[in-house]
Amino acid sequence: MRLNKAKIRQEEFYDGKFLISTSDDSISAEDAVKGYKQLFKIERVFRDLKHVIDIRPVYHHLKERIQAHVLLCWLTMLLIRVAENEADKTWFEIKKILSSLKVGILKSSKGKVFQLSPLKPEQKKLFSDLKTPAPKRFLEFPDFKKG
Repeated sequence: MRLNKAKIRQEEFYDGKFLISTSDDSISAEDAVKGYKQLFKIERVFRDLKHVIDIRPVYHHLKERIQAHVLLCWLTMLLIRVAENEADKTWFEIKKILSSLKVGILKSSKGKVFQLSPLKPEQKKLFSDLKTPAPKRFLEFPDFKKG
């Protein structure tokens, strides 16, 4: 078997390029490309819902439960897309940044104290980008005045 090196070099020109089409002549080429890019991202989020978020097959029989399940999946996808757009990061990047957050629990006779690990600079930036207040360092204190 012989490789046609000239044909390979010719085909390299098309690496990373996509051919798209639309049946709506009123859409500009730029809008068509944006639409396809958004579609690709939405399809990726649905794949993530099945694998990354680990939504397993669920078999519902009641109409209300089916509707609730679909709504929860849609809301999850929407939340992921909003977070990705606000942070300008993929869901995998967001999860990686947040994965090192840990909560320690100190138990005493007076109750429990929950303490969050110190936030790293990239975690602080992520919360800022998401316009979400960073979690407090101490999440819960027992009432030491009692007892």
